[in-house]
Amino acid sequence: MMRKIGRVLIVTALLAIAVLSVFLTEEKHGYFDSRVYYGAIDYLFHGDGMVYDWLRPDTPYGFTYPPFAGLTMAPMAVLSLGSVIWLAVVGTILSTALLAWWLAGPLIRRKGWTRWFAISAAVLLAIIFEPVRETIGFGQVNTLLLALVAGDMLFGVARGRKWAGIGIGLATAIKLTPGVFILYLLVTRRWRAAATATGTTAAASLLGAVIFPDESREFWTSALWDTNRVGALYYLSNQSERGLLARLPIDAAEPKVWVLCVLVTLAVWGWRVWRRPADVMGGLALTGVLGCLISPVTWIHHCVWLIPALVQCVSFGRSWLGISAYVVMTSHVTWLWENRPRPPLELIGGNIYVWFSLALLVWTPMGTRRSAPVHDQDRILA
Repeated sequence: MMRKIGRVLIVTALLAIAVLSVFLTEEKHGYFDSRVYYGAIDYLFHGDGMVYDWLRPDTPYGFTYPPFAGLTMAPMAVLSLGSVIWLAVVGTILSTALLAWWLAGPLIRRKGWTRWFAISAAVLLAIIFEPVRETIGFGQVNTLLLALVAGDMLFGVARGRKWAGIGIGLATAIKLTPGVFILYLLVTRRWRAAATATGTTAAASLLGAVIFPDESREFWTSALWDTNRVGALYYLSNQSERGLLARLPIDAAEPKVWVLCVLVTLAVWGWRVWRRPADVMGGLALTGVLGCLISPVTWIHHCVWLIPALVQCVSFGRSWLGISAYVVMTSHVTWLWENRPRPPLELIGGNIYVWFSLALLVWTPMGTRRSAPVHDQDRILA
């Protein structure tokens, strides 16, 4: 009885922390990105111009996704802004819960932990994680895309299903960065899944081009290459390798150094996943880390893609890395270096996500004796 009471108290405390942290984040960001999506889609269907012409008033920010993403968001044209925001919040919470079940479920079963308690704690800890609560506060789509890719990887690619690759392809057509998972399929020689993912991306993009030809032309020739639409590369929230370099006083050499860093990062990632092609969970984890590192812009809310790597570390013998990364990245401490005068050790403190991402790239377990994600997932479904 005392043990049950203790579990209830722990879950209650985590729930209170989750609610408070999400509330504070929502107050800070005000569902900024959901408002951008809504304004752009409303302008597309009820205005006089293209979706990429619209900018949120008094800001340089507008719609930055491919035209197919605009097509998937078309229902916003008949919904109220409040409904869109609520759908974004509920979608993020539900997809986060689904990811917690998929990713942490094998560990919970292996350890024999009480299921309701362990799953509840995992979901709440995931919501408290800064990138997830930032996703909620901005009204973003990050966890929805991660769930789409993770489901494809764990239940399609890992099992050699004929439909494997469709989820990755759709996610790539909506927001280009999941395209790194097509690269994973190629490196691990999953030719059919790679072809399916590529074909799905092409078909979805073509559908967007047929329905929105002007928008497609504008996106692929102009909007895609205009980094000012998403914000300054040097802004602290950009926790990619490009962001780290942009904050250094190497303006002239920065683009060349970035290309070199990307090539080295790709080489390390490619070597690791190529040697362990059967470990799909490890591949999901490492490829999520890769996407965060090599993308020109990785805002902190994009770092939900690190979650599989954190779980992989905790599950297979690198708890020190997974737990320390979670705690530091959840603490909000990196924002101490946002404004001047900045505290000492700016290179470390202002790039915490980058350094942990590099550590995860090198030390996330792959192909360990206990790492059998495909079989674990089979048991979970059973």
